[in-house]
Amino acid sequence: MTDNTRELRILEAVLFAVSEPMTEAALAQRLPEGADIAELLSELARQYEGRGIVLQPVAGRWAFRTAADLAGTLEIEVKVTRKLSRAAVETLAIIGYHQPITRGEIEEIRGVALSRGTLDLLLEIGWIRPVGKRKTPGRPVTWGTTQEFLDHFSLNKLSDLPGIGELKAAGLLDPRPARTIFGEVAVKLEESNASNAVDEKEAEPPEPLNADEEMISARQQDA
Repeated sequence: MTDNTRELRILEAVLFAVSEPMTEAALAQRLPEGADIAELLSELARQYEGRGIVLQPVAGRWAFRTAADLAGTLEIEVKVTRKLSRAAVETLAIIGYHQPITRGEIEEIRGVALSRGTLDLLLEIGWIRPVGKRKTPGRPVTWGTTQEFLDHFSLNKLSDLPGIGELKAAGLLDPRPARTIFGEVAVKLEESNASNAVDEKEAEPPEPLNADEEMISARQQDA
């Protein structure tokens, strides 16, 4: 066994044992004094050519890596279940029923500002996509749903989305008639007007007495 072979074995063992890439200076400290680290690294890299593991420089350091052409066989797909936030669910529903729709219009319907991450998440999942731009100042992007959205929710077309009646029957909407802010104000105004009408009626003066009633009233006062 030659000295060069021993040095190659030491170099191979060190690179195999470490968890991070190493610089040539750090590797040289593990080898016998006077070892040509550059030549040894080149020789070891040649020995690993064409194998499943290769020796290669990484950001100025050296490390063993799996061969690039085998990357596809080493990939493992893991499905991660991700729960959507309430804001994301509401945003998706609004886009589904009102598309094409802009970010500003979504915020107007929800009544709160929409975080950038909400649209990004739905875009990453593949359920929404930009479908155009509104012909208004600023040319805001309009959003719509995708084929993946229909596939996930088992819909043939957008018109298959449940209507208000179906949502109420399923208990997803309040079956009572919706009352808008203006409706509530109108009801309060009607109640106030009715109350004022009663007060005004109670404050009306009594009807004038006829002659007989006046005589009876006068006798009662004299008595």
